[in-house]
Amino acid sequence: FPGRWFDPYGEFLSMKAAEPVWRFLGHDGLPADTWPDDLAPALGSHLAYHRRPFEHGIATYDWQAYLAFTDKAFGVAIDWQPTKTDTWKRFTRHHFTVDGKPCWVAVPPNPRPGNPWVWCMEFPTAFDDRTGVVPLVENGFYYAHMSVGNTFGSPAAQKHFDRFYAHMTAKGLNPRVSLIGVSRGGLYAYRFAFRNPERIVCVYGDAPVCDFKSWPGGKGKGKGSAGDWQSLFTHYGFKDESEALSYPENPVDVLAPLAAANIPLIHVVGDTDDVVPVEENTAVIERRYTALGGTITVFHKPGVGHHPHGLDDPAPVAALIQAYTTRRDLENCQ
Repeated sequence: FPGRWFDPYGEFLSMKAAEPVWRFLGHDGLPADTWPDDLAPALGSHLAYHRRPFEHGIATYDWQAYLAFTDKAFGVAIDWQPTKTDTWKRFTRHHFTVDGKPCWVAVPPNPRPGNPWVWCMEFPTAFDDRTGVVPLVENGFYYAHMSVGNTFGSPAAQKHFDRFYAHMTAKGLNPRVSLIGVSRGGLYAYRFAFRNPERIVCVYGDAPVCDFKSWPGGKGKGKGSAGDWQSLFTHYGFKDESEALSYPENPVDVLAPLAAANIPLIHVVGDTDDVVPVEENTAVIERRYTALGGTITVFHKPGVGHHPHGLDDPAPVAALIQAYTTRRDLENCQ
């Protein structure tokens, strides 16, 4: 950068060392009148630029974090400290524990700059040849999972997810992640996303549960599951059914923060699904999200029920996730 970085008190601020990172993020050279505060939104969590509580609040540069960023952005291998390593499909998979829960990550053969990742929150290996995750890993995305069991996206499960996210990003994965919610995993994904819209690239729901009154509650046309409905009460701490029915934070209820953050949604549904009926779940999401100005793409499978998940050709889903990832200028995972 030009050597004219002076604050009003005459203190020199050199950020020339940041220039390679600035250009890596897809920007040209800075205008002559650019000041450090102008850089902050664009560099965001990638760069160690921040204010310290100095006398004049001068912007300074943290070299250790700068070096850590360049290691992450330019593909230095991540040490996952696994308890076990095996193979998922044809990719190396590392197993480890976070917050007492089993986790794993499948590593792409050639990680893309910025280390983009996809997080399947439940059933990560179910119909995985049909959900687009294999071509994504082939194209440089990490694929991750934390197992919290059949907990319906409950508040306690969300605390585990918060710690998993912190662990994965501390290891060097991108601050924004694409979430996959398969079936009941829709509860997990949407409830994490609405609490953390700034951390999300997109949400892909595959026959996703978007209202637990529909499943497992069975209060509409769907089959429901009496045992799971009672289990949900325990995980959410509901005293009775009336409390569950009046709960205000089902996915269908919490779309406004996602729309405000311009988070695109992708859904794949079987039109004859009688377990998670489209009209009680995805159709409600589509109608409400569109009304909020959000973007949603729905792939319909005529004559198909709840299974099989995914698409015969999952390339369109993978392409959308990749396109939405690329669109995020701050992450610049091209």
